[in-house]
Amino acid sequence: MITALILLVAVAILGWGFYRARPFGKLGILAWLQSVVLMAPWLTFFGLFTAGIYLNLAGVLLLLVGSIALYILLGRQIRAVAGEAGVVKRVSMSSEDLPIEDANLKTNSADEALPSIETSLKSEPSGDALPSTIAPEDLQAIKGIFGIETFFATDTIPYQEGAIFKGNLRGEAQPTYDRLAANLKERLNDRFRLFMVEGLEGKPAVIVLPKVDPKPVTIPQLILSLVLIVATIATTLETSGLLRGFDFFDNLTRWREVLPISVGILAVLAVHEIGHRVLANRYQVRISPPFLIPTWQIGSFGGFFRFESVLPNRTTLFDIAFAGPAAGGLLAFVMLIVGLLLSHPGSLFQLPTQFFEGSILVGTLARIILGDSVQQSLVDIHPLVMVGWLGLVINAINLMPAGQLDGGRIVQAIYGRKTAGRTTIATLLILGLASLVNPLALYWAVLILFLQRDLERPALNELTEPDDARAALGLLVLFLMAATLLPLTPGLAGRLGIGSSF
Repeated sequence: MITALILLVAVAILGWGFYRARPFGKLGILAWLQSVVLMAPWLTFFGLFTAGIYLNLAGVLLLLVGSIALYILLGRQIRAVAGEAGVVKRVSMSSEDLPIEDANLKTNSADEALPSIETSLKSEPSGDALPSTIAPEDLQAIKGIFGIETFFATDTIPYQEGAIFKGNLRGEAQPTYDRLAANLKERLNDRFRLFMVEGLEGKPAVIVLPKVDPKPVTIPQLILSLVLIVATIATTLETSGLLRGFDFFDNLTRWREVLPISVGILAVLAVHEIGHRVLANRYQVRISPPFLIPTWQIGSFGGFFRFESVLPNRTTLFDIAFAGPAAGGLLAFVMLIVGLLLSHPGSLFQLPTQFFEGSILVGTLARIILGDSVQQSLVDIHPLVMVGWLGLVINAINLMPAGQLDGGRIVQAIYGRKTAGRTTIATLLILGLASLVNPLALYWAVLILFLQRDLERPALNELTEPDDARAALGLLVLFLMAATLLPLTPGLAGRLGIGSSF
């Protein structure tokens, strides 16, 4: 039922996207086709899955490769058409980001412009010493940074302690941003910060605000982070004990038995966090300590962090968000494969066959590597299988496309803020429905709703999108997330040869 619901939502999104893209002619249709290409592997795989038809690994890879190739080809075509039409800003890859305002209804009034800007740009916190309005001499100096070769400002709107400038972008977004930011720093001694965003009318807008960095982590928050880390160590030990068939905290002397699995889960968590921090250091972006989420069921639900620097662009957001689950997920995947290869009759763990129906990805890999063993009522597996499986689930949970989870940040970086907001709502709805059969889904829905539902703050340059290779990687990890978390139906499991019904 959940898989069918996802398909219906995806088809509805594509239909609505086509309706909104039609007024923009060839350029809009091409942009819509890109979104279709990105969703095609999902729709094909899960559509066939719902119909009881299973694609093997080669078929899935063929779908992904074909989707990536078509996406890149359409991207080149869009750039060519946009160049012929004299359009500077490339149309967003997602038709959901296309502006829908009719040209006859456009207005330059501040009353209508400000709500859109405030939605797409969360203003940075300002100190008590900052003035309530921008000084006239500062405003005049800011106006001087624009020109006909960069950004031709046609309207100025006072906004908080800065101003919004509406107008026309005269060049590529990133070089233009770099030039405007340099001019601003030269004229006002680095006291203001410049944002380039998409305004109400789908046209670029420049926002200049006093330069105030996000607040660093406080001592209580640091203490909370440490407490959560200690709690996560405890829950991984308890999870390991439960997998071995006893309660660790009632049998502390058996710590040697639970330590290997606990260390494996903690290693996946550590590599995940290291991945985030390596990329953050490369971009010279500060991030907070991790706030892990301990749980008895699988040791940990992963964790989250917040940025303590303003991001320069959406590519930076993608790379930092992607690096964590990519590193942690790769380690967990290797553990799973090695564990399956080492599994043999008499291995430490015995799992009922039904456990392998809990994940499309794990069940398929188990069938390929273990062969006919998964047709038995009990399957002997190496402990690394459990560690790898739990690690994949932890990373997949963090890849759900919602709010400030890694998956939400990836969607925001690639598809834009509008689409990211909609996927957050869709994720919450799906988790709410899934909670009818799995209480853990309700736990995550509540967690996202109260802690992580907000999108990440805008980057300085919100106009330049990540390249096609990053979009393809984002598609891949989101696909693997779904394949890890979605279960096999009993009928399809039987066709795959998992369980005695084969």
